[in-house]
Amino acid sequence: FEYGFLLHINEEAALAGALNEYLASRSYLAGFSPSQADQEAFGLLRGPPAPQHVHAARWYRHLAALQQDLSPHSSSMKGKRTQPPWTAPVGTAVPQLRLYNSLTRTKELFVPQNGNRVLWYSCGPTVYDASHMGHASVSVFQIIKRARQNYLLEQYKEKQPAASQILQDVLSARGPFQKKLAETTDPDKKQMLERLDAAVLLESAKDLLAGWLDNQFGSQVTENSIFSTLPKYWEGEYHTDMDALNVLPPDVLTRVSEYVPEIVDFVNKIVSNGYGYESNGSVYFDTGKFDASQQHAYGKLVPEAVGDQTALQEGEGDLSISADQLSEKRSQNDFALWKASKPGEPSWDAPWGKGRPGWHIECSAMAGSILGESMDIHGGGFDLRFPHHDNELAQSEAFYENDHWVRYFLHTGHLTIAGCKMSKSLKNFITIKDALANNSARQLRLAFLMHSWKDTLDYSSNTMEFAVQYEKFLNEFFLNVKDILRSPTDITGQYEKWEAAEVELNKCFYERKSAVHEALCDNVDTRSALEEMRSLTFGAIEGAEPIGFPVGGNGQDIDLETTVMPYLKVLSDFREGVRRIAREQKVMELLQLCDTVRDDTLPELGVRLEDHEGLPTVVKLVDKETLLKERDEKKRMEEEKRMKKEEAARKKQEQEMAKLAKMKIPACEMFLKEADKYSKFDETGFPTHDLEGKEISKGQAKKLRKLYEAQEKLHQDYLQTSQNST
Repeated sequence: FEYGFLLHINEEAALAGALNEYLASRSYLAGFSPSQADQEAFGLLRGPPAPQHVHAARWYRHLAALQQDLSPHSSSMKGKRTQPPWTAPVGTAVPQLRLYNSLTRTKELFVPQNGNRVLWYSCGPTVYDASHMGHASVSVFQIIKRARQNYLLEQYKEKQPAASQILQDVLSARGPFQKKLAETTDPDKKQMLERLDAAVLLESAKDLLAGWLDNQFGSQVTENSIFSTLPKYWEGEYHTDMDALNVLPPDVLTRVSEYVPEIVDFVNKIVSNGYGYESNGSVYFDTGKFDASQQHAYGKLVPEAVGDQTALQEGEGDLSISADQLSEKRSQNDFALWKASKPGEPSWDAPWGKGRPGWHIECSAMAGSILGESMDIHGGGFDLRFPHHDNELAQSEAFYENDHWVRYFLHTGHLTIAGCKMSKSLKNFITIKDALANNSARQLRLAFLMHSWKDTLDYSSNTMEFAVQYEKFLNEFFLNVKDILRSPTDITGQYEKWEAAEVELNKCFYERKSAVHEALCDNVDTRSALEEMRSLTFGAIEGAEPIGFPVGGNGQDIDLETTVMPYLKVLSDFREGVRRIAREQKVMELLQLCDTVRDDTLPELGVRLEDHEGLPTVVKLVDKETLLKERDEKKRMEEEKRMKKEEAARKKQEQEMAKLAKMKIPACEMFLKEADKYSKFDETGFPTHDLEGKEISKGQAKKLRKLYEAQEKLHQDYLQTSQNST
């Protein structure tokens, strides 16, 4: 460091400039400790160089930072300093996922058995009819019965019976139906049955008639293909509906009809393990022996329902407590693993003779074949807890000889329709296609998310209106954010100093983000999560992910918006220029054309233009259906406003006409027209006696005089106005 030339410079600024020029071409921070030359040159400066002397300023800061090492207390100028002790942060507890487990009836910490790989089985739909908004279990029995009934009903229609024959058969079918109705005590079920009972024609009464035909001729149906055609058709419809709802498909889909060999093996092993017995060609599960084992317990989910025949009837009906069933079982609590087929039912070969699977064994065999001896989660409807899921647990743990076939049981709440429980058999349900005709898939999904998954959800117009408004709230936020982000700005303009408002906004954003995570960890509380998101949307958007709801169909949102928005911006700017010129030149036809483009043409393409006085037009891509509804609603409101205005004008005109007609009447004639009230008048036309001939009282005369004088003034005004106009 040759610093001698600095000794000849006395002025501070010039000294800093010369030092900066000298250091610009040299490495001056190579060593950890300063040299003697550095020290002497540093002493020439009374303070840090100005910022424009970049190299000199940097050199000075480096030397100043090392001054502590140069103090008299330092043992050596070149000695190494040690790092001070470091204190680790305490941190906060991280939320962990807890799920409401029906096995304990409380929220439990969710711990998967195999790392992040979760084994989950869920009872699927009964594919014997159109998929609806609240599916329950997969049941071979229901499919068999419905397939047979449909087959017999179609045969009946092909015969083209006379109207009198149809009526006679329907009346015959109503006999057992009315008996069932009389025995029903549940008010909701009774109401639904009464609606069914009102059917009297073939198409309307097909369910009544199909049941009657099944009882009469069901045993004659022997063609097994009949029982596969129906579920195959409705399964396809089910998948179509799930796709329309944007529901992801399962990793594995199992069909009972494809797992009959596995079911036979499953039943065989249960019998071999000592928990099943054969009776009259059927096989039943021995609940007593199972429950007596120290390793097992029957009725884990709903122990209070064990032995309750009402609960059993509600869950299984004639499958378990009919007279022929009870006579074959050792205990009324035992349930069928394998049933000997009756005439009119499909059958498969088994060691106990031809038969078909019991209801509960289906899920156990299918889930076990894929997931093995223990799964993390089993899902299904709340009403499947007993007997279906309790029996699943028992027979599966009897098969695997363990006590943990399912670790967590998640049961979804009931779905009601306008307050009544949804039931396909009682015709109190709405199909997914019908629901999608009224609302979009996103709105239906939001309706479910706005309620706890384990609680009852009532499907009604009010419920859907909440979902529609929530979607609109979020969508408008996303559209406004997109419009702001499309505004041209230089790269440095994106980074500005944070004031108090930005600091508070950022704090709120991360608080809400944390709250959403905590809500989802708390039994997947989507309702609270959506509420937190509602309060969050006034805040900030983080990251580079696409913003808002998809536009233009699945997988098209990014490409569509990226592709069309530049063209729409050009159109919007051109239209804005035309509107400005039209206003300046007062060319109303052009303004009307611009409004037509905004209100009629672009909504048909899913484009919304929002004009704001003094601001650029906002361009938004919105679902076409939403825009058309908005347009129709706007036109409806404008029409209502126009009609109200016309009605007000009409009333005002009528009032003016009535007032004018009244003004034309001289005061001396006004009471003469009321001969139904008065019988005598004085020479001025003022009444003196009432209709009965009695003289009018002073009080009444005083009131009438005020009316008389007011009419005199009114008539005088009319005469004056008429005179002035002529």
